[in-house]
Amino acid sequence: MTDNTDFIRIVDSQTLSNDFSTLKKTIFDYRRRDGTWQQLTRETYDRGDSTTVLLYNRARRTVVLTRQFRFPAYVNGVPDGMLLETPAGKNEAESPDTRIRSEIKEETGYDIGHVTPLFDAFSSPGSITEKVSFFVAEYDASKRQDEGGGLADEGEDIEVLEMPLDEALGLIQQGQIQDLKTITLLYHAALYLFE
Repeated sequence: MTDNTDFIRIVDSQTLSNDFSTLKKTIFDYRRRDGTWQQLTRETYDRGDSTTVLLYNRARRTVVLTRQFRFPAYVNGVPDGMLLETPAGKNEAESPDTRIRSEIKEETGYDIGHVTPLFDAFSSPGSITEKVSFFVAEYDASKRQDEGGGLADEGEDIEVLEMPLDEALGLIQQGQIQDLKTITLLYHAALYLFE
């Protein structure tokens, strides 16, 4: 298998796993800035692209977060494996703005019609192909139609939490919020949404 461009040549690619997501091992030649070629081996984990949103209430200065068990966090030292996060999910076959409205309803019970796109960012570009679309959306109590909690058949058991923005920012400083997408959105809110 050969892919010739001006800076990269694929030598070999193997699928190592194709269960929850796809893990591939690729050997390629990379042309360095000085013009020399170097052969490298990388593993890439392709879980598809995803989307996330911060629900906020400007008048009350509150945000909605979720808490759920994350096995990778558990095996990497979080004693109960529970992380505080913004609602999020895989895009699957939908556009990010359509998908995030579905995720909001599934996870939090809020029915949000309008979401505001912010930016796209790679979650961990050294090994993961995932690009995350970030959104914000205003909420109020009248938009909550049920308890949320996620989809049990997908293994979700999600607790919904509403808290003041300042409390959420404090939880970052205390190490209680460790999810990068959530930290990014909370700091965005502090800088641009709650002036």
